[in-house]
Amino acid sequence: MSKPERSQEPGRRREASASPARDGWPPPGSWTPRAGGAPVRRAAPTGTGAGARRVRVRAWSAAGRDRLAAERAELATLEQGIRFRTIFLILMGTILAIAASNVLTGAVGLFRETAARPLTAAEQARYIKDDIARRWQAWSTDLVFPAELQYIGLGRAQQYARRVGLAPETPCRSGVDASTGSVLAQYGCRTLLRATYVDQTSTFVITVGIAVLRDEETRIAATAQLPVDDRVGVRPVAFPGTASELFGAAQRQRNAWIPVGPYVVFSTAGYSDGRTRASISPEEILHSELWPAAQAVAGRIARALGDEPNAVPQCTQGNVC
Repeated sequence: MSKPERSQEPGRRREASASPARDGWPPPGSWTPRAGGAPVRRAAPTGTGAGARRVRVRAWSAAGRDRLAAERAELATLEQGIRFRTIFLILMGTILAIAASNVLTGAVGLFRETAARPLTAAEQARYIKDDIARRWQAWSTDLVFPAELQYIGLGRAQQYARRVGLAPETPCRSGVDASTGSVLAQYGCRTLLRATYVDQTSTFVITVGIAVLRDEETRIAATAQLPVDDRVGVRPVAFPGTASELFGAAQRQRNAWIPVGPYVVFSTAGYSDGRTRASISPEEILHSELWPAAQAVAGRIARALGDEPNAVPQCTQGNVC
């Protein structure tokens, strides 16, 4: 008799015939056979209720927590550094922009200031005043006190006076009479220059003094306070071996001064033979050629100091704008 044929897939029939779990059976986490004999582990239920599956929760280790905290702190530090760097860059950019703007504005202003442009009338007047005010230093001695001066005498005759000596530069108080020196000192007189001339006949002796003040405005104020007295003014300077060697304070016949720019040009005159003021009658001195000669010599020196320069610049850089 032939034996009944056995099934060749017993495992598959058992798996197929296996009924699903009911009422919590088989228990969760038990092993369930599957095809090939390999057990299958059931998952733990989650949720709530009788059929809920259970989930195992794995706790963090202390080392993991510390590492996470360190990473968070490092990230916070990095973010803070990025913020500070951004603020710094913005601040530096603003400062650089302002500095660049100031430099550019200054450069434009400097270019405009230094660029050639026409001088205004006020600037030309200032140039003239400054040129006149520095002549006592900028000019040579022969320009301030020429070696020979021509002038028109009585009867419109052409005359000349020659310089016989130059006195050393001296403080204003030392070269003038006390009443005149106190006024000059009050207004800050800087120095006094003096030279002595004689006429072409060596009869008249004339000492010219130039008092240098700070500016024209100061000179105007000073001359308003000078004494009106032809007996006082600049002190004469005599030079031995010349026609002026007898010329002293007693020999002065008259004194006067001429204002020009920041200067007061003083003059005093007398006779080379030593005659004093007291020995000459007023009528004789009025009709003498002495005083016109003295006024002419002092006037020529004052006029040269106060004349406008021959060429006044038309532009800030020469005459080309």
